[in-house]
Amino acid sequence: MNLHEYQGKELLKRYGVAIQEGIVAATVEEAASAYAKIAEQSGSNFAIVKAQIHAGGRGKGGGVKVVKSADQLKEQAGNILGMMLKTPQTPGGMTGPGKLVRKVLIAEDAYKPDFDSCKEYYMSILMDRQKKRNVIIYSTEGGMDIEEVAEKTPHLVFKEHVDPTLGLQPFQARKVAFNLGLSGQAFKEMVRFVGSLYSAFLGADASLFEINPCLVTGEGKVIAVDCKVSLDDNALYRHPDLAEMRDLDEEDPTEVEAKDFGLNYVKLDGNVGCMVNGAGLAMATMDIIKLSGGEPANFLDVGGTADAKRVENAFRIILRDPRVKAILINIFGGIVRCDRVAQGVVDAYKNIGDIKVPIIVRLQGTNADLAKKIIDESGLKVRSAILLQEAADLVSEVLQ
Repeated sequence: MNLHEYQGKELLKRYGVAIQEGIVAATVEEAASAYAKIAEQSGSNFAIVKAQIHAGGRGKGGGVKVVKSADQLKEQAGNILGMMLKTPQTPGGMTGPGKLVRKVLIAEDAYKPDFDSCKEYYMSILMDRQKKRNVIIYSTEGGMDIEEVAEKTPHLVFKEHVDPTLGLQPFQARKVAFNLGLSGQAFKEMVRFVGSLYSAFLGADASLFEINPCLVTGEGKVIAVDCKVSLDDNALYRHPDLAEMRDLDEEDPTEVEAKDFGLNYVKLDGNVGCMVNGAGLAMATMDIIKLSGGEPANFLDVGGTADAKRVENAFRIILRDPRVKAILINIFGGIVRCDRVAQGVVDAYKNIGDIKVPIIVRLQGTNADLAKKIIDESGLKVRSAILLQEAADLVSEVLQ
């Protein structure tokens, strides 16, 4: 689950991480009121208006603006609120439809009193699955183009892996500050910042923290000017307060609906809809679709307790994608009985009505013979297969 910037900063602040203070607003009037408060608290007329969407690169799309008066604030807030913001990370990139901006963050001027004396760094924490450890990734080259830094000057990107049994050690936090070339007060503040940030990462059961830029001021203060936070969905039951931060407007409505039905669904860009039970089998099914000349249109795991109703719901969700030219159902009956899935396919076919998309069904395992009989005797335009390769060949055939 992704958080907005203002939500991520609220989380960091709980753990003592210094942040760029700000107030979120949903209207121009709220933004003007927030600006007045921020100006009074900071003693500066400068403020930043930041679009709040679940995507990075907002500045490149015009979603981040600096203002220095109430009139400028109203103008820029009015321009950003309601805009379809396009960034390199929104669907389709800079040429895609973009994302609707419903809220803005009015943030203080963190670069005062001397902009030129400030330095921007990059820092993130995530899981290195290969090493099975959390890793702190950091660089002296903070800012909008960190991807380009990693590609062209990888020697400027540092990594610090953390042993899960020992946790982050003091010497590791000092190593981060040393590699960033800091000294004096800035060195001490960075050590404290890294420790607090890692505590927040663990405490929130996060899968990603990205602070870019991580600002060091001329006075030696270390501040999270921006932050991207992703939480582990599987751990949200331990954090009901964080679960309430979920913004359904930022998520694909089809994926939200699928989750309500108990389906694990991720929309992709292909032409073959997949309905499978089990994540591993789903991945294998997607692979063989690609090998047969197709492209998977989705990842859809109906789970180990799939019944007729769940199968019907899965059908409806897959068929909403106009790019789907065929559907491959690949079920291995272990806990789930194949005959129940087959009956679900038949019921869905009849309840939904005229389905023009070819359907290939492969059911193996518990009651597979009964399932094949149900499919074959249904009179429906459903093609059955026994081997996975046979199913893939049928997919290739109907796509031609």
